[in-house]
Amino acid sequence: MGVESRQTRAATSVRRFRAEDVDEVMAIAAGYLEVASWSRASYLRFVEEDESLALVLETNGALTGFLVGRRIEDQSEVLNLAVGKKHRRKGQGTALLEAALEHFASRGGNRVYLEVRESNTAAIAFYERHGFARTGRRKGYYRDPDEAALTMEKKLPG
Repeated sequence: MGVESRQTRAATSVRRFRAEDVDEVMAIAAGYLEVASWSRASYLRFVEEDESLALVLETNGALTGFLVGRRIEDQSEVLNLAVGKKHRRKGQGTALLEAALEHFASRGGNRVYLEVRESNTAAIAFYERHGFARTGRRKGYYRDPDEAALTMEKKLPG
């Protein structure tokens, strides 16, 4: 007789980042050295700016990840993306990135750029799986600790 296993899927949704999300977003970001460290005011500015894109991911009602980006004319940039440690490797980063790419493309964007710490091999592999290509290296781009950034780019369909 076989053992029956049952998996339950968490209810997840991507939505716009709201001002009341800032503390949870900052707590997620604080859990990683690789994630850009921004002030409360910086996060709130992304909520308000028209050219900014600020998204959060909720899982069963709890905020579990976020993405911040911006669009300038036909080019866009992913500035920060993080998923809470307990929720990694469950497709949540993919859900956030796909929502951002769709948003950028729907507004006439044709390219998306980002920088990633050179030592962050997991993030580099993640972005490569999503069609980003390495385009360069910026020596001394990151601080605390000092480190180079790899620049990456993805061309959007259109």
